[in-house]
Amino acid sequence: MKKSAFTGTGVALITPFKKDDSIDFRALTNVVEHVINNGVEYLVALGTTGETPVLSSQEQGEIIKHVKKVNRGRLPLVVGMGGNHTRQQIDRIKNADFDGINAILTASPYYNKPSQKGIYHHYMAIAGASPVPVIIYNVPSRTGSNISAETTLKLAANSGNFAGIKEASGNMAQIMKIAKDKPEGFDLISGDDALALPMISTGGSGVISVIGNAFPRQFSEMVRLALDNRWEEARSIHYSLLEIIDQLFIEGNPAGVKAALNILNICENHVRLPLTTISRTTYGRLTELIRSIPI
Repeated sequence: MKKSAFTGTGVALITPFKKDDSIDFRALTNVVEHVINNGVEYLVALGTTGETPVLSSQEQGEIIKHVKKVNRGRLPLVVGMGGNHTRQQIDRIKNADFDGINAILTASPYYNKPSQKGIYHHYMAIAGASPVPVIIYNVPSRTGSNISAETTLKLAANSGNFAGIKEASGNMAQIMKIAKDKPEGFDLISGDDALALPMISTGGSGVISVIGNAFPRQFSEMVRLALDNRWEEARSIHYSLLEIIDQLFIEGNPAGVKAALNILNICENHVRLPLTTISRTTYGRLTELIRSIPI
């Protein structure tokens, strides 16, 4: 497989908050350094895991500026720029400062429930406006609509500005169709930590990960082993982390991974409403599992 800037493990960075709901920039520094120093391939800011829907435009700008400052160009940086208003999204892209940003990640329009034709034209408009490559994001559990394999492949064929797709539909038949027919240079990226290994086996190029915030060394090594066809070693790590992955999502993301980072003394265990922290039972189980994993 020919490697791109988005081959391997990207981490969907959390946004740490203090108990007063303000952004904890010191903890954000800790998270960024933690994932960089433990071998991930790229960073993703302002994604779902970053609680972007509850961040003001000013806060989003401050986070991007801070991540750039901490990163110092060491890893490629992807920034989430999603929305369900195509014209507004294009205007935002045109007014953005892309210095230090290598790509944007943009989810299919939510709530509107556009047709496949609408999704196609939305993404083609975004690709035409963006000065950096675009990673399509298919996450129907959140957006209310699925990007079909046919639409994904049509987009990949008709614009060279699509770097790939973050696929979080969980539909392996759909995922395999994309893997089979996608053009060279179009990355198939897992949007589910638990499916990263099977997706790589079908031709995927890696993952944009949640657990990578907490266990970047182990998870990124698993992905590299799989990409190198060292399946037995990759499976060993995959199964050692699988129950933790389940617990991270059992009460919602990013509440689970923030609890894990709190257990690891990296940030406070706090999310902004309407999200809430996980239960004591799940926190206790996560603590047991995390203490069993070599750091």
